[in-house]
Amino acid sequence: MIKEENKNYLANNLFNSSLGIKFNIDQMIREIAGFMAEDRSRRYKIIIGSDSNGHQEEMIDFVTAIVIHRVASGGRYFWRRTEFPKFHTLRDRIIQEVLLSIEAAREILTLLKTAKIPKFDFEIHVDIGENGETKTMIQEVIGMVRAYNFEARTKPESYAATKVADRHV
Repeated sequence: MIKEENKNYLANNLFNSSLGIKFNIDQMIREIAGFMAEDRSRRYKIIIGSDSNGHQEEMIDFVTAIVIHRVASGGRYFWRRTEFPKFHTLRDRIIQEVLLSIEAAREILTLLKTAKIPKFDFEIHVDIGENGETKTMIQEVIGMVRAYNFEARTKPESYAATKVADRHV
């Protein structure tokens, strides 16, 4: 579960665009809606993924990326960062990444319901795969995501987590 002291982060933290412009969540939703309204004939995917990296002894950076993919025609993304005290196990750290993605998804999808945007597909990308230390967690993590009625993608298909969020940790 997301720790109580970090709940304000979800509501108050600014999102960064790929161009370095900072947006509050309402501004970001307007940007997403505007981007999707530019070409209503296209198919869209909104994808959320998180990644983390320990940069100091006591703290770990977590980055959540929100990707708006205009299928076969590019896209945009936004991201936000927070720090948490160091986790003792890789499993706990991966679970926190997934929880941040789920919480961001719930927050963003609630706001998108009021925006007049074209229909879109939605996915959560998780930074785990069949190879490496996280392979034993695949069913657990996919189950967490599906429990919230979201579609989960793992490596190598989880580019929102493994490429976009990873770029900013």
